[in-house]
Amino acid sequence: MPHFSRRQFLKIGICAAVSLGIPQLASASIPVKSLSFYHLHTGEKLKVAYAEYGQYIPSAMQELNHFLRDWRTGDTHHIDPKLLDQLYTLQQRMETHTPFDVICGYRSPKTNQMLHEQTEGVATHSLHLEGRAIDVRLPGKDLSRLHRAALSMQAGGVGYYPSSDFIHIDTGRLRHWG
Repeated sequence: MPHFSRRQFLKIGICAAVSLGIPQLASASIPVKSLSFYHLHTGEKLKVAYAEYGQYIPSAMQELNHFLRDWRTGDTHHIDPKLLDQLYTLQQRMETHTPFDVICGYRSPKTNQMLHEQTEGVATHSLHLEGRAIDVRLPGKDLSRLHRAALSMQAGGVGYYPSSDFIHIDTGRLRHWG
């Protein structure tokens, strides 16, 4: 094992501490994170600043919980802020401020059961049930490019549904399909 002087040991410790804090510092250095949406099923639009300097804005999160509700039942659920961060990153990678078209955000157990019975590929334990998944597209942007950008983030699940013209992203384990 190498022998370090006290000065070398302190230098290594400081470098390690700084490098561990970089993701938090990077997130905190972004003054405002905003997202825009158009909900295909309700016709509603939302443009919202949901985070400032790395802190989520409670009133904005409540707006998003309502906007991304189960449009069939009206049920709302807490939306995972990490999902919003994924959308923000995806929008940055696509170099656009175009509003996301929302196909599905939160999905109630009743709706999920109905879809599972009627539609192939709807998971029994979908992350939509936990507010940790969303199905979206970006109007005017190539869906395959959006899919590749989502995959490149390496940040959860990514589903590709070209025949239905949307991608699915979630905050679950890293995986992909479609």
